[in-house]
Amino acid sequence: MSTTTQNFTERELDRIIEMAWEDRTPFEAILFQFNLTEKDVITVMRSQLKTSSFKRWRKRVNSGVSQKHLKKRNPDITRFKCSRQKAISGNRISKR
Repeated sequence: MSTTTQNFTERELDRIIEMAWEDRTPFEAILFQFNLTEKDVITVMRSQLKTSSFKRWRKRVNSGVSQKHLKKRNPDITRFKCSRQKAISGNRISKR
């Protein structure tokens, strides 16, 4: 396990991977919640995913479709999550 991943529980790693896969969640949201830069997220994804899954994810993030970078994102999108998603505070999902 790399230095980047050893600081997180399995549940936190699952959440980081989930956020990284979501198009709606920018890298800045992961930085805010987990203090991981884009480079750190890439390291986590590389160490936790199969090679083919990692390559698929990188291709998706680097494509024009992805909203993972706030600079590439449509300015009409002003939130990290879907309006129907439960509130998340301090990375604890409420009422679970």
